[in-house]
Amino acid sequence: MSLDAVLSRLDAEMPKATERLFELLRIASISTDPAYKSDCERAADWLVADLQSMGITAEKRKTPGHPMVVGHADGPGPHLLFYGHYDVQPVDPIELWNNDPFDPKLEQTEKGPVLRGRGTADDKGQLMTFLEACRAWKAEHGTLPCKITFFFEGEEESGSPSLVPFMEENSDELRADLALICDTAMFESKTPAIVTMLRGMMSDEITITGPDKDLHSGYYGGIAMNPIRVLSRV
Repeated sequence: MSLDAVLSRLDAEMPKATERLFELLRIASISTDPAYKSDCERAADWLVADLQSMGITAEKRKTPGHPMVVGHADGPGPHLLFYGHYDVQPVDPIELWNNDPFDPKLEQTEKGPVLRGRGTADDKGQLMTFLEACRAWKAEHGTLPCKITFFFEGEEESGSPSLVPFMEENSDELRADLALICDTAMFESKTPAIVTMLRGMMSDEITITGPDKDLHSGYYGGIAMNPIRVLSRV
C-alpha cells in the first residue's frame, strides 16, 4: 500500500484536520475540577462521534470518574492498541495567558507556525495526529493497515484512578500485540522518534526514627546513628 498517497492527502486536508483539532481544543475538559465534569463528558462524546465518522465502532464507557472512549477497527496484520487522553490540566494562573486558553490559535512565529491553546501539546494534539493518520489511510486504501483498538481516558491529569480497574475489568477486549502511547515529547521538532519501553513514576515515603535531641558525635556517634547517615546508606 502506498504511503505517498496518504501523506499527500494529509497535506491537502491539513486545514480541515486543524479545524477538527480546534473543535476538540475548545472543550474545557479539565479533569481535576468537578466544575468541568460536563465538559469531560462532552470531549468523550466528541471523540466517539469522530471515530464513528470514520466507520470505526466506538462508544463511551462509564467509570466511577470520567468516562473512557473505546473504539475498534478491523484490519490485517497485528493488533495495535493506541492510548491517549482527552483531559487537560487547569489553566491557572489565567493572567499569564495572552489569549483564552480554550480559544485555540494558529500563530506565526520566528520558528514557524505554532498552535496555542490548552491541550495542543498534552494530549489532544498528539491524539488527533494519530486519528488524522488513520482517517487519511482509510480514505486512500479503504481499510486500516492493521487491527486497531482506540483507548482514550479522561483522568490522566488527575492520576488516572479509573484506568487500572477499567483495564483489569476489560483485559480481554484491550489485549493487543503492541501498545502505542502518543503522549510523549519530541527531542527535535523535525525528527520523528519511536521510544520503546516507557516507564512510569514511583513515589515513596521513608520515615527514619532517631534521637529526639542533639547528641555529641564524639560521645554518642557510634551508638546512636545519625538519621542522615541511615538515609545516605538507603
